Amino acid sequence: MINHAGRRITLLLALRYQPFDITTEQWSVLNRLYEQDGISQKELARRSEKDQTNITRILDQLERKGLAVRKANEADRRSFLAFITPRGRELNETLLPIEQEAIQSVLGGLNGEDVAQLRRLLKQVTLAAERAIEQMGE
Repeated sequence: MINHAGRRITLLLALRYQPFDITTEQWSVLNRLYEQDGISQKELARRSEKDQTNITRILDQLERKGLAVRKANEADRRSFLAFITPRGRELNETLLPIEQEAIQSVLGGLNGEDVAQLRRLLKQVTLAAERAIEQMGE
């Protein structure tokens, strides 16, 4: 059920982002850069919960669209730092209210207490899944 709900919300966002020529995957990375610019690809992968191969592919796409750039990391020549461009910042500021409105339309039938409980339960499920993943690594 969680997976199904997530897929439906992702589809809703994809449809709303389509006129802006950006996917939900690209937007999630762009939004992480909006939150903190100039981070390593490794850190960007961690924050956006994507593997480094996907981050490289997504950054390639964002660079082609003029929304992000990568620059050599002077502290570690083996890595690059990712930056949002002014055009990327402007697009993200356009997309943020669209994302908020889409989420509100999905949660609109719930009262404040229901939304708070849903958030608590989803956090609880996420933490349990993270613990299970960690235990598999032991």
